[in-house]
Amino acid sequence: MFDFTSRYASLPTTVFVGADGRELAYVRRRFVPDGSTLPVLAEVRVNQGDRIDLIAARTLGVPEVFWRIADANDALDPAALAAEPGRRLRVPAPQP
Repeated sequence: MFDFTSRYASLPTTVFVGADGRELAYVRRRFVPDGSTLPVLAEVRVNQGDRIDLIAARTLGVPEVFWRIADANDALDPAALAAEPGRRLRVPAPQP
C-alpha cells in the first residue's frame, strides 16, 4: 500500500464496515515516538538554504525519510526544522 520508505509502511490496515454494509480499508493511526528515545546516528547543523529532505539525503541517503529526523526532534512541522540556520538537529539511526 505504501512505499517502504513511508512512515506508514509498517502500520497495520483494518476495515470499517458502514451502516450500508460497504467496507472501507484504512491504515491504523501512527503515534509519533518520543524523539529522545530514538538512538542517534549523528547531530547536524542546519546550513543557510537547507531543507529537511536535503538533510535526510545527506545523512540517511534517502530524502523521503525526512520524517525520521522530524520524529527525532519532536517536530510536527518538518519544514520548520530547517528554517533556522545554525540549529542542531538529531538524526536518528535507521530502525528496522
